[in-house]
Amino acid sequence: MRNRATKRGLLLLKAALALAVLALAWAAGPGSSGADEDAIYNCPLAAKWAISAWSGEDGTDTGQALGTCGEDAVDAAYALDPQTGAWLGWFRGRPEISRLAALDDFQGVLTLGGAGGASSATLAAAALPASGRIAFVSDRDGNPEVYVMNADGAGQTRLTNNQAFENDPGWSPDGFKITFASDRDGNGEIYVMNADGTDQTRLTNNSAEEWYPDWSPDGSKIAFQSDRDGNGEIYVMNADGTGQTRLTTSSPAQDIEPAWSPDGSQIAFTSQWTVAGGYSDIYVMNADGTGLTKLTGEGWDNSPTWSPDGSQIAFVSRRDGQADIYVMNADGSGQTNLTNNPAEDYSPAWRP
Repeated sequence: MRNRATKRGLLLLKAALALAVLALAWAAGPGSSGADEDAIYNCPLAAKWAISAWSGEDGTDTGQALGTCGEDAVDAAYALDPQTGAWLGWFRGRPEISRLAALDDFQGVLTLGGAGGASSATLAAAALPASGRIAFVSDRDGNPEVYVMNADGAGQTRLTNNQAFENDPGWSPDGFKITFASDRDGNGEIYVMNADGTDQTRLTNNSAEEWYPDWSPDGSKIAFQSDRDGNGEIYVMNADGTGQTRLTTSSPAQDIEPAWSPDGSQIAFTSQWTVAGGYSDIYVMNADGTGLTKLTGEGWDNSPTWSPDGSQIAFVSRRDGQADIYVMNADGSGQTNLTNNPAEDYSPAWRP
């Protein structure tokens, strides 16, 4: 069986491929409505990458499992390290995948389609996420709306269309959904829609102002800001809008701009005070609201953004008289001015 795998050029690597997997698209193959025994799910398209999963017995030879995709259907395969956990978000909400048994201690395999792989026509009806696209806000049509475009600026498309104020678009980790905030119903609320703008759904529903939605890394939850209890606080809810829970209790400060850590264990946010001249600080807390820690001190610090490995946080500060980009360690130590000029610098974003 190993010879068979070698002949097909299968490369078995026990490597943590979480970062690479986050850039790949999921294509649900035909017949994936139930977890049949001894079946491989999501065989790759020819010359395309996919995440495949085996429903058979633990310890099954990888070549044997992938051989069920068809003759010469797979050119390369990489085992997904379960210790990273990040790739599991691709299977979330798909019962036929979450019930699958392990394959050599792995839940899935990253696969590259060979000459015998399925054609694009075979999976024409599959729902593919929007990879390599940018969501943004523009008022080019008279009021702020959410648009998307390709990474080269082509294909600019308006997704929302009303006279309201739309803001804060954010992609779900799997690329299938976009959250955004809108006051189309009279006040700021959190909405979600498909990547093509269809099925726009309101997730919060009250008379308060709610903004700044941010997806958890596994796509299961959304953090946001709400003043439903009298002042701005950080809340969290399930991705479908259920289970809305208040995490902070910092009246009279306004807590805004929640940002999940890459491993989903913490949330950084800005706490904004308007008394005594006004200032804002950056805090971090556990994902359940415990362990609240102040990272910066009264210098108009805002816009926390985690580094991909979670070891640092970039932010904006006016402590030196103008807005500059700073970076600090995740525990608040080592705060360093990176831009340090008289211009206004803001909106830091890490390269993945």
